[in-house]
Amino acid sequence: MTARHQATLSVFALTTYIRQMFEMDYRLQDVWVEGEISDFKQPASGHWYFTLKDDRSQLRAVMWKTSAAQQKYVPEHGQKVHAHGRVSVYESNGQYQLYCDTLIPLDTVGSLHARFRQLWDQLEAEGLFREEIKRPLPEFPRRIGVVTSPTAAAFQDIQNVLRRRYPIAEVILSPTPVQGEEAAPKIVSALRLIDRYGVDVILLARGGGSLEDLWCFNDERIARTIRELNTPVVTGVGHETDTTLVDGAADRRAPTPSAGAEMITPDLIEVRERLHEMAIRLADAAQYAVDTRREQLDDAQHKLRLVSPAARIRNERQRLDELETRLVKVMQNQIALRRQSLAAQSRALDLANPHHLLARGYAIVTRALDGKRLTNAVDAAPGTTVSIQLEKGQLTATVKERKLADAGS
Repeated sequence: MTARHQATLSVFALTTYIRQMFEMDYRLQDVWVEGEISDFKQPASGHWYFTLKDDRSQLRAVMWKTSAAQQKYVPEHGQKVHAHGRVSVYESNGQYQLYCDTLIPLDTVGSLHARFRQLWDQLEAEGLFREEIKRPLPEFPRRIGVVTSPTAAAFQDIQNVLRRRYPIAEVILSPTPVQGEEAAPKIVSALRLIDRYGVDVILLARGGGSLEDLWCFNDERIARTIRELNTPVVTGVGHETDTTLVDGAADRRAPTPSAGAEMITPDLIEVRERLHEMAIRLADAAQYAVDTRREQLDDAQHKLRLVSPAARIRNERQRLDELETRLVKVMQNQIALRRQSLAAQSRALDLANPHHLLARGYAIVTRALDGKRLTNAVDAAPGTTVSIQLEKGQLTATVKERKLADAGS
């Protein structure tokens, strides 16, 4: 008897696991399938059940009532269509099937594709799609303009992405219908309005849909308007496999609205990491610059000390002090000598003072007429009035007789 393996699964558990594997494959969650309608059923519930087949295989499909109600026609048995939807597993019978949301007759698709190709070639020939005229996107937009329907799920997806990645930006909606015959001129008006309002970048967006649903984005008026704006435009229209004229005219094209929101904004977490790395690099560079300058300063100071006049100044200052001391001594000696000389002269002058002679009994005789001091008798003839200066007092006399000195004396 073989023991049961511990990892044994129930049928339901295995089927559920397979369904999850289907749903984890993004390629199976957004797929277009071309085939022929077979075994079409439309029960009272409003849901559509049918099979898509070609000459080699067949695929079960279901369209829920909400999607079926939006279809413009009811498919017929044997009609070739393009079907859009996601692939998953119906757990009750373990069968995989296409959960369809859009059906387009193949003849309609062919006609729209032909018209799209014609318009694309025309605008491309005019140079409307040239890469060199594309405007660069701002690295850090402060105001983001969104042109889409305010009720669309795409707008909610865009807001979720912007709040997560770059919540500091201001988001401004320019509302417009994004489906139907009247959508194109309203999209043009919404683009021009948000451009005049003043934003850093514009995101033109719409969620997935059929070629007919997205056809308004193949209007050449929108494509030409995009190139006339002052603001760069990013498109996120439909799914990755959808391409419209506005994608060619836009400055950048994103595969989905959410991807468009990511394209026009930096990831704030990545920005913080970059800033942190730059701060570290800046600190390292600053420290290196400081260390380098310090080494250069030390080297310059060493060289300066070698050629510095400070030592010479100190020596000259000392020499100046010595000269000053010597000068003071010389001056003091000169002053002492001058004082000695002055004292000697003063004594000599004192000795020559006539008052001393007068004190010893000598007298000074002057002629009264003109005050001339008389030292020779020849200068005073008899009868001359003279003045005699004594130590104390003065006499006036008249010469009665004079006696001249001998010629030899």
